[in-house]
Amino acid sequence: MLDGSTAIVPTSDDARETALLRAALAVGEPIADEVSLVVSTSGSTGVPKGAQHTPATLSASARATADRLGGPGNWLLALAPHHIAGLQVLLRAFASGFTPTVLDLTAGFDAEGFAEALDRLDGPRRYTSLVPTQLIKVLDSPRATAALRSADGLLVGGAATPAPLLRRAVDAGLPIVRTYGMSETAGGCVYDGVPLDGVVIRIDEPSPDGVGRVVLGGPMVAHGYRNLPDHPAFAEAGWFRTDDLGRLDDGVLSIVGRADEAILTGGLTVVPQVVEAVIAEDPTVAECVVVGLPDDRLGEKVVAVVVARRGDPVDVNRIRGSVAERLGRYAAPREVIEVDELPLRGPGKPDRRALRRRFSP
Repeated sequence: MLDGSTAIVPTSDDARETALLRAALAVGEPIADEVSLVVSTSGSTGVPKGAQHTPATLSASARATADRLGGPGNWLLALAPHHIAGLQVLLRAFASGFTPTVLDLTAGFDAEGFAEALDRLDGPRRYTSLVPTQLIKVLDSPRATAALRSADGLLVGGAATPAPLLRRAVDAGLPIVRTYGMSETAGGCVYDGVPLDGVVIRIDEPSPDGVGRVVLGGPMVAHGYRNLPDHPAFAEAGWFRTDDLGRLDDGVLSIVGRADEAILTGGLTVVPQVVEAVIAEDPTVAECVVVGLPDDRLGEKVVAVVVARRGDPVDVNRIRGSVAERLGRYAAPREVIEVDELPLRGPGKPDRRALRRRFSP
């Protein structure tokens, strides 16, 4: 992939998903000579698109990452390698001249196995990448926490990292770096809100409070989508127009939510991620996703789906009260549904579509 000898489409072991990707991304059909990787998006709309990368975009990402983290090193892969976050773990290690260590995820993520794999990782600097659900398991394991504390960098992305979880990781002494990016930008290109070298952030059509559509530019931006030459997200060469809403404060990017996930309830707009940030502060909540479900009176009602911390009963009234106090009564969840675990898609992102299907009347 880094030498451009062959164009590759990474797939999972799921036969149905592989067949979908082969059809959607026209595997076996001619492709531009410079393209070496077509990596699928995480499919939030249900139809995957293929971001086209070249050796230049992938190398630019690897170099910028190493520079930001303090230098080249070896990597432990604890993510699915067919998504951009996991694939980049491998490519960063290879670009630095190392052979990465790969964690067996066949039976799911195991914190003790992660600790053992990290202890085996060699190199002058040692890095790994996790999604928030994995980080929770690491922090619940003293051994895994101790092992990760000795690493030189821990990238956490794939889904927004709740503020309480971030504080737990920092308090535990973990070398955590929050990443923001996507398949279209060769993975994370903004670390802790600050763009990597060469990356430019623009906020289009900002509201009075500075929130608008996030647009990213730089040498790691993909060369459009496979078989979608006129897609508006790539209307400007070298730029990618995301579906994320954010603001820039003194050059630091904050993501507010996604434009395509906003809930319209009673004529008012609620951004789920803003509500989730408030609920995540509740001491009884380990994980939370907010979705809009059909409602005869409101059009959509705000519903919070939560995973409780071990042994802690969820206080529904306190959750509703906290949201109402900080965001207004219209944003408070009409229902709070407790589940054992959240459905995930892609690299550890909560599957909002699955939750809407499950709980819609």
